[in-house]
Amino acid sequence: MGQIIINDCTLRDGMHALAHQYTLEQMVSVASMLDAAGVQIIEVSHGDGLNGNSVNYGFSRHTEMEYLRAVREVLKSARLAALLLPGIGTIEDMDMAIEAGIDTIRIATHCTEADVSKQHIEAARERGLDTVGFLMMAHMLETSELVKQAKLMESYGAHCVYVTDSAGALLMDETREKVRALKDALQCQVGFHNHHNLGLGVANTVIAAEEGADRLDGSIAGMGAGAGNCPLEVLVAVLNRMGIESGVELYPLLECAENVVRPLMTRPVQTDSSAIMLGYAGVYSSFLLHTERASKRFGVDSRDILVELGKRRMVGGQEDMIVDVALEILEKQKG
Repeated sequence: MGQIIINDCTLRDGMHALAHQYTLEQMVSVASMLDAAGVQIIEVSHGDGLNGNSVNYGFSRHTEMEYLRAVREVLKSARLAALLLPGIGTIEDMDMAIEAGIDTIRIATHCTEADVSKQHIEAARERGLDTVGFLMMAHMLETSELVKQAKLMESYGAHCVYVTDSAGALLMDETREKVRALKDALQCQVGFHNHHNLGLGVANTVIAAEEGADRLDGSIAGMGAGAGNCPLEVLVAVLNRMGIESGVELYPLLECAENVVRPLMTRPVQTDSSAIMLGYAGVYSSFLLHTERASKRFGVDSRDILVELGKRRMVGGQEDMIVDVALEILEKQKG
């Protein structure tokens, strides 16, 4: 097993947990500590990727250019990354991020729609970026089909393709199967990103490492959508115990979690009932805050909303359906 590359998502996926309201000072503080700890890649953008600012997804406190430039200035060794979802972000947004100093771009699509990433991945390679394909909601697709989608991203020029458990729904044997299948089928690197909704964030990420994943994602104190991402400080502690080299120091991560990130949490990032239901129903993790708002607005149980969203196989970009589902449930209750 070669040295694993750690990609931290505290400043991108963690945006969801703060309704995209990081200050520049908070971004810089977290990024500086991650860089000092030896984290290899630090991701910064709106929670829904470049150009995610909208009524549907929420508006960030500062522009992405401001966030990216502020973090770029304090990084001494880590690479700076941004996420882009075709249909939300454009190649022009990628160029803006390049101007701000990114080294890595992660192009994310639903797990069945790798073909829409072609022009973005090719453009990223033409611009000399470390280019990553991100197959979201991977639990929704049979492994053999996921491999076909991953091969498309590889053929477009991706240096790495991710199994992305956006709902935190994958069980451990499913994680093992999917990561191993991509490792066997691809020549490029393989990565793994998940959410902690069923409490399996660390376990599944360790399994991915055992199956040969080259890049692993995590966030300080799990800062991310739903129950958060795999908590990075816990992951590094476990990898150290296992003798798996990550190149990341544990103590700075612990200090960042306790002294910087947890005090920022306006809503605890934890496996509470709503977060568990995300993983149980297989619903996109960023739906959590939107669902809780709809629950309060219409007096409908958030768990019922999430179960119905799961039945309908809703995916990222369909946040508007949350209100529709809540209203339908309310009508049934009245009827």
